[in-house]
Amino acid sequence: MVNIIEVKKLAKLFGNQSAIESVDFHVKRGEIFGFLGPSGSGKTTTIKILTGQLEPTSGTAEIFGESITQLKKSKYRSRFGVVTDNSGLYERLSIHDNLKLYCDLYNIPYSEINVVLNTVNLKDDKTKRISTLSKGMMQRVILARALIHKPELLFLDEPTSALDPGNSFHIHEGLRALNKGGTTIFLTTHDMQEAELLCDRIAFLDQGRIQLLDTPEKLKQRFSDLTITIELVTGEKVMLPAGSEGADRLYHYMNNNQVITVHSNEPTLGEIFMKVTGRELT
Repeated sequence: MVNIIEVKKLAKLFGNQSAIESVDFHVKRGEIFGFLGPSGSGKTTTIKILTGQLEPTSGTAEIFGESITQLKKSKYRSRFGVVTDNSGLYERLSIHDNLKLYCDLYNIPYSEINVVLNTVNLKDDKTKRISTLSKGMMQRVILARALIHKPELLFLDEPTSALDPGNSFHIHEGLRALNKGGTTIFLTTHDMQEAELLCDRIAFLDQGRIQLLDTPEKLKQRFSDLTITIELVTGEKVMLPAGSEGADRLYHYMNNNQVITVHSNEPTLGEIFMKVTGRELT
């Protein structure tokens, strides 16, 4: 699979303060790549470098096989979308009229507006002015704007941070559909559950450095103690070890119709992050 993003030894200094240092990773075309870390870990700095908003202090980054210095050219700007806190919306205009301006910019038919508003669960609110919207609704408008031209690559910086669970679910469904249609997604988040639901691979970023990078499944397997827990009809919970001893005991309980549930004891991504970095992902 061809890589759509290539990053090597990327670093960024603000004065004497290091935001990121010696960051290496690649993103495969067609995958959802999660960039996870707490506030201040360097996630937003990385996204701003990759989208041409910041110059790196050192290192290299390529998008679509070209240096990020080329991204300001119009032929590349139409190939990716960005969702950040910096909205750039016209507050006096309605949701629908804001999106019409974006359609005009990219020569997109207005019929696409209802499609993306349905994706972000705002179809019934399209006549509302931006100035009257809650933070969560505004965040969904920004996402709709980024989706409307069906970019090859979509950068999402904490896209559901201000949303309730219902709207987050709606957004997740829309992102899965967009990805299935061919869009590569680069997602920064500190929500481990969101990352596990959406991402093919994830990188743990802490203090400006990548600490781990792999699929969620492989990370959990790597840090698993390989035990299982069974719940018995008596309400008792029993932890069983891996290997023949655990298998024999499990067979005994099941053969006597004593087992209600069986669970593997894989750690959560949050627990793995804490084990590796010594702090919680908040």
